[in-house]
Amino acid sequence: MSSPSQHNLVGLSPYLVGRHKTLPRLHLFNRDHGPKDVSRATAALSGSPESLYPSAGNEKLYEAYNDLHGLAQDFDKPFEAPAILLVGHQTDGKSALIEALMGFQFNHVGGGTKTRRPITLHMKYNAACSEPLCYLMTEDGLPREEERSLDDIQAHIESENLRLERDTHQFWAKEIIIKIEYKYCPNLTIIDTPGLIAPPPQSNATTALQAQAKAVEALVRSKMQHKEFIILCLEDCSDWSNATTRRVVMQVDPELSRTIVVSTKLDTRIPQFARAADVELFLRPPPRLLDGDILGGTPFFTSVPSGRVGSGRDAVYKSNEQFREASPARELEDVSSLEEKLGRPLLREERNHVGVSRLRWFLEQILQRKYMESVPSIVPLLDREYRNVTLKLHQTVTDLSDLDEIKLKERGRVFRDSFLAKLSLLLKGTVVAPPEKFGETLQDERVHGGAFVGADGLQLPFKHMPNAGMRLYGGAQYHRAMAEFRFVVGGMKCPVITREEIVNACGVEDMHDGTNYFRTACVIAVAKGRDVFEPFLHQLGFRLSHVLRRLLPIALFLLQKDGEYLSNHDMFMKRVSTAFHLFVECTERACREKCMEDLLSTTRYVTWSLHNRNRAGLRQFLDTVSLEQSILTNSAGGSGDLVSVASNGNKQENSSKVLKGQDSSGGQMTQTRLVDLLESTLWNRRLAQSSEDIVNALVAKIFEGIRDHFVTAAELKFNCFFLMPVVDKFPALLREDLEVAFEEDLDRVFDVQQARQVLEHQRMDLEHELRRVERLQEKFAGIHHQLSSAHPVTVPPKDVAEDFSSMLSIREKQFV
Repeated sequence: MSSPSQHNLVGLSPYLVGRHKTLPRLHLFNRDHGPKDVSRATAALSGSPESLYPSAGNEKLYEAYNDLHGLAQDFDKPFEAPAILLVGHQTDGKSALIEALMGFQFNHVGGGTKTRRPITLHMKYNAACSEPLCYLMTEDGLPREEERSLDDIQAHIESENLRLERDTHQFWAKEIIIKIEYKYCPNLTIIDTPGLIAPPPQSNATTALQAQAKAVEALVRSKMQHKEFIILCLEDCSDWSNATTRRVVMQVDPELSRTIVVSTKLDTRIPQFARAADVELFLRPPPRLLDGDILGGTPFFTSVPSGRVGSGRDAVYKSNEQFREASPARELEDVSSLEEKLGRPLLREERNHVGVSRLRWFLEQILQRKYMESVPSIVPLLDREYRNVTLKLHQTVTDLSDLDEIKLKERGRVFRDSFLAKLSLLLKGTVVAPPEKFGETLQDERVHGGAFVGADGLQLPFKHMPNAGMRLYGGAQYHRAMAEFRFVVGGMKCPVITREEIVNACGVEDMHDGTNYFRTACVIAVAKGRDVFEPFLHQLGFRLSHVLRRLLPIALFLLQKDGEYLSNHDMFMKRVSTAFHLFVECTERACREKCMEDLLSTTRYVTWSLHNRNRAGLRQFLDTVSLEQSILTNSAGGSGDLVSVASNGNKQENSSKVLKGQDSSGGQMTQTRLVDLLESTLWNRRLAQSSEDIVNALVAKIFEGIRDHFVTAAELKFNCFFLMPVVDKFPALLREDLEVAFEEDLDRVFDVQQARQVLEHQRMDLEHELRRVERLQEKFAGIHHQLSSAHPVTVPPKDVAEDFSSMLSIREKQFV
């Protein structure tokens, strides 16, 4: 039985296996060795094509996963193909690190936003390619690989960056897919994301930059959500407590369990350390500084040769070969500088994490392990996808054959009836539509459908409304909206009446200049009622219209879920949607006009039996006011007697008693009070407290009558003339509209030519997708069969860093 370390070597890529014979001993990196030893180590690290031994099984594995990733991108499939996701801030050295991993330069490097779309690089080792062979996945028409030169690749990336820079959104999550074959390439799939932005504090000058930073972070976070991606987190710092990029990464991967941390620009870090202890802390930071258990145990440290490849004066390297050879030399210089700062040779664990070559080996190992582990789960996913695509293709072919007049009419009628049934179901109540997708809380509903707001501008707190935090739709949401209207408007009190309003409302009669406080109360009450309640009528109509309009997308979702949706007929769908929205709008307006008539009639003429529904309460209030005024005025009479007389329920009876002298206090006193009453109510324009109290009481009672009638009438009318027509009137109107259109001009309902073009294009896409899925099925089935028949040794789960360390240890022994 092979050892665990030997077993790990079985799954290594040819690039890894071929290098273990040329790996130098660690003592060569000691600063005491001369130029000959350094040159030997540099040559060993740079490698040669002859030392690489390709493995057919591994090549097929990488090719299969590259195709799987392309399928997921091109057809928006939920396949979680393992890959390395590169995350870092601008100027952290992301693009430079990728170029060092590939062995040649191809992208822009420097400050500012150089990447506005993620770039997926499928690197594939190919010993026959002495120069990089690049393929670009096209995006116009059917996706296909096109061989492009490095200059073409650079031009394409530049053009996309310029296009997005002028675009409103400026960033796009769709990946640019590039396949690269090269004899110095590792077998890796790396996704380079746009650089995160750390903008200055919010100000008018930085508003655009703040928005750009949020857009980039949202894009990167969406990519990190893929559980199969290994996150390569770049940190450009010498203090591990300064977690700039890790702060973003830990929002998605809190424990850093699938994150590799890389400290870039090591050559600029080393001179910053004054003591060996600082270097020790930097190379092997304690867990408390990293806030998680990162892959590899400790961070990796890399430096990339500075300078660009080209023929100009500013170019440092004349060819990619010179650039590639400079990478191991840079690595050896970093090791030598670290050992000089530490005053000792680097430990094996420390050396394994320094340099681009060590990072590349580790990435290949961990990615291949993910590939191996994912193969058994990919096979059933591809089988299911094959069935789904086959069903869609069959349905598309069927739809193409049904593009004749009779079948189109029949399909339209079937869809119409199913759509109406779904509308009725949603109003009656159902749970088949997911609330988390289609439901709205009361806060959401207020934002999108308007809130019930009075003159004070305040809204009812959520805690007072039942089911406020629940995500509702359909009939349940309609009922909650109506309940909120009833609760808010039904509990409103009459606004405060000022003395100026009372005096202004007295006015002058057409026959005399006396005052009539009963008329004054009516004038004020109906004016207040109309001003207060009319805005609520419009708010109710808008809110309930919002609730009913939301039924359309939910009903269409249910039709798609049940396989009853009429796809590829946008004109027909637009006609149905327009008819529904127009019906809701017209019905709401007609219902609101009916409610407005009720409000106008209620505020046009005061009917005491309607407006003063609580007569006993009013009389009790007036009796209280009468008693208080009698105590205050005692024998002075005056305006307090107005309350005494008015509080008597029958004015005619009071008058007759006064005239007959039947008052218990004597006829003289009664006549005096009557004169005071007439003087107070007819000629005196000085508003007494008792008169103000009576007017306020009357206004409040009339206002309550208007309010109660308004709430009851509005709720009844919206139920009868807005809600119910959706159930019993709209179906007949929709049937009539479609049947007339079917008979007059079918092209007004179905655009047959456009539908045929869409279906033909869809059929071609599905056939292309099906062929790609079939090829992937064959590849993964063959790989799975090989893995199953090989009977691999079962190894207990281990830390990847331990496996990596064991692998390098074996190489060192074999080199010796």
